Amino acid sequence: MVLKEKERTVIEDLQTQEKSCVEKYTKYATQAKDPELKKLFKTLKDKEQEHYDSLSKVLSGTVPECNCNDSDGRDYQPKATYTSMTDSEDKKNDAFLATDCIGTEKLVSGTYNNEVFAFGDSSLRKLLADIQVEEQNHAEMLYKYKVANAMA
Repeated sequence: MVLKEKERTVIEDLQTQEKSCVEKYTKYATQAKDPELKKLFKTLKDKEQEHYDSLSKVLSGTVPECNCNDSDGRDYQPKATYTSMTDSEDKKNDAFLATDCIGTEKLVSGTYNNEVFAFGDSSLRKLLADIQVEEQNHAEMLYKYKVANAMA
Protein backbone atom coordinates (compact mmCIF):
# COMPACT_ATOMS: atom_id res chain seq x y z
CA MET A 1 0.00 0.00 0.00
CA VAL A 2 1.25 3.46 -0.90
CA LEU A 3 0.19 6.34 1.30
CA LYS A 4 -0.65 9.77 -0.09
CA GLU A 5 1.37 12.63 1.38
CA LYS A 6 -1.50 13.78 3.63
CA GLU A 7 -2.06 10.20 4.85
CA ARG A 8 1.64 9.81 5.65
CA THR A 9 1.61 13.07 7.61
CA VAL A 10 -1.47 11.99 9.60
CA ILE A 11 0.11 8.61 10.46
CA GLU A 12 3.34 10.32 11.51
CA ASP A 13 1.37 12.71 13.75
CA LEU A 14 -0.55 9.80 15.30
CA GLN A 15 2.73 7.99 15.84
CA THR A 16 4.12 11.04 17.66
CA GLN A 17 1.13 10.92 20.01
CA GLU A 18 1.62 7.19 20.61
CA LYS A 19 5.30 7.73 21.39
CA SER A 20 4.35 10.45 23.86
CA CYS A 21 1.88 8.06 25.54
CA VAL A 22 4.56 5.37 25.81
CA GLU A 23 6.91 7.88 27.45
CA LYS A 24 4.20 9.20 29.78
CA TYR A 25 3.14 5.75 30.97
CA THR A 26 6.77 4.73 31.46
CA LYS A 27 7.41 7.83 33.57
CA TYR A 28 4.15 7.58 35.50
CA ALA A 29 4.76 3.90 36.30
CA THR A 30 7.83 5.02 38.25
CA GLN A 31 5.95 7.90 39.93
CA ALA A 32 2.86 5.94 40.98
CA LYS A 33 2.79 4.80 44.60
CA ASP A 34 0.12 2.09 44.32
CA PRO A 35 1.41 -1.21 42.84
CA GLU A 36 -1.95 -1.69 41.08
CA LEU A 37 -1.60 1.65 39.32
CA LYS A 38 2.03 0.91 38.44
CA LYS A 39 0.84 -2.35 36.85
CA LEU A 40 -1.93 -0.55 34.94
CA PHE A 41 0.51 2.05 33.61
CA LYS A 42 2.88 -0.70 32.44
CA THR A 43 -0.01 -2.50 30.70
CA LEU A 44 -1.10 0.69 28.98
CA LYS A 45 2.49 1.50 27.97
CA ASP A 46 2.68 -1.88 26.23
CA LYS A 47 -0.61 -1.26 24.43
CA GLU A 48 0.54 2.18 23.28
CA GLN A 49 3.79 0.60 22.03
CA GLU A 50 1.68 -1.85 19.99
CA HIS A 51 -0.16 1.12 18.47
CA TYR A 52 3.15 2.81 17.64
CA ASP A 53 4.45 -0.39 16.05
CA SER A 54 1.24 -0.82 14.01
CA LEU A 55 1.61 2.71 12.67
CA SER A 56 5.26 1.95 11.79
CA LYS A 57 4.04 -0.99 9.71
CA VAL A 58 1.56 1.29 7.95
CA LEU A 59 4.38 3.72 7.12
CA SER A 60 6.34 0.83 5.63
CA GLY A 61 3.40 -0.19 3.43
CA THR A 62 1.64 -2.91 5.45
CA VAL A 63 -1.66 -2.67 7.32
CA PRO A 64 -1.59 -5.09 10.27
CA GLU A 65 -4.64 -7.13 11.24
CA CYS A 66 -6.76 -5.95 14.14
CA ASN A 67 -9.30 -7.71 16.34
CA CYS A 68 -11.86 -4.84 16.44
CA ASN A 69 -13.55 -6.49 19.42
CA ASP A 70 -11.56 -5.16 22.34
CA SER A 71 -12.99 -5.66 25.81
CA ASP A 72 -10.10 -4.56 28.05
CA GLY A 73 -12.05 -1.66 29.50
CA ARG A 74 -15.16 -3.69 30.22
CA ASP A 75 -13.23 -6.57 31.76
CA TYR A 76 -10.77 -4.58 33.91
CA GLN A 77 -11.42 -5.02 37.64
CA PRO A 78 -8.78 -3.16 39.67
CA LYS A 79 -7.94 -4.03 43.25
CA ALA A 80 -8.53 -1.14 45.64
CA THR A 81 -5.59 0.20 47.62
CA TYR A 82 -7.13 3.41 48.91
CA THR A 83 -10.47 3.96 50.64
CA SER A 84 -12.75 6.97 50.93
CA MET A 85 -11.19 7.53 54.36
CA THR A 86 -7.68 7.69 52.91
CA ASP A 87 -6.41 11.24 52.42
CA SER A 88 -2.70 10.61 51.97
CA GLU A 89 -0.22 12.33 49.70
CA ASP A 90 0.25 8.99 47.90
CA LYS A 91 -3.46 8.83 47.07
CA LYS A 92 -3.45 12.46 45.87
CA ASN A 93 -0.40 11.76 43.70
CA ASP A 94 -1.93 8.64 42.17
CA ALA A 95 -5.27 10.40 41.59
CA PHE A 96 -3.47 13.18 39.73
CA LEU A 97 -1.55 10.71 37.54
CA ALA A 98 -4.69 8.71 36.68
CA THR A 99 -6.73 11.85 35.96
CA ASP A 100 -4.00 13.28 33.75
CA CYS A 101 -3.85 10.07 31.75
CA ILE A 102 -7.63 10.02 31.27
CA GLY A 103 -7.33 13.47 29.70
CA THR A 104 -4.54 12.23 27.44
CA GLU A 105 -6.57 9.20 26.35
CA LYS A 106 -9.56 11.40 25.54
CA LEU A 107 -7.37 13.64 23.40
CA VAL A 108 -5.75 10.75 21.54
CA SER A 109 -9.08 8.96 21.03
CA GLY A 110 -10.60 12.13 19.61
CA THR A 111 -7.68 12.57 17.23
CA TYR A 112 -8.15 9.05 15.86
CA ASN A 113 -11.88 9.68 15.56
CA ASN A 114 -11.27 12.80 13.44
CA GLU A 115 -8.38 11.50 11.35
CA VAL A 116 -9.86 8.15 10.34
CA PHE A 117 -11.74 9.85 7.52
CA ALA A 118 -8.54 11.06 5.87
CA PHE A 119 -7.96 7.56 4.51
CA GLY A 120 -9.48 5.82 1.51
CA ASP A 121 -8.24 2.33 2.35
CA SER A 122 -10.90 0.45 4.35
CA SER A 123 -8.41 -1.85 6.09
CA LEU A 124 -6.45 1.16 7.29
CA ARG A 125 -9.65 2.88 8.51
CA LYS A 126 -10.53 -0.34 10.34
CA LEU A 127 -7.11 -0.38 12.05
CA LEU A 128 -7.40 3.26 13.11
CA ALA A 129 -10.95 2.72 14.37
CA ASP A 130 -9.73 -0.26 16.41
CA ILE A 131 -6.93 1.79 17.94
CA GLN A 132 -9.46 4.51 18.77
CA VAL A 133 -11.64 1.96 20.63
CA GLU A 134 -8.57 0.76 22.52
CA GLU A 135 -7.79 4.36 23.54
CA GLN A 136 -11.34 4.64 24.90
CA ASN A 137 -10.79 1.40 26.80
CA HIS A 138 -7.61 2.82 28.35
CA ALA A 139 -9.59 5.79 29.67
CA GLU A 140 -12.24 3.42 31.01
CA MET A 141 -9.62 1.34 32.81
CA LEU A 142 -8.13 4.45 34.40
CA TYR A 143 -11.57 5.64 35.46
CA LYS A 144 -12.38 2.23 36.98
CA TYR A 145 -9.12 2.45 38.92
CA LYS A 146 -10.18 5.86 40.26
CA VAL A 147 -13.64 4.60 41.23
CA ALA A 148 -12.24 1.52 42.99
CA ASN A 149 -9.90 3.76 44.97
CA ALA A 150 -12.46 6.43 45.95
CA MET A 151 -10.90 9.04 43.68
CA ALA A 152 -13.89 9.76 41.45
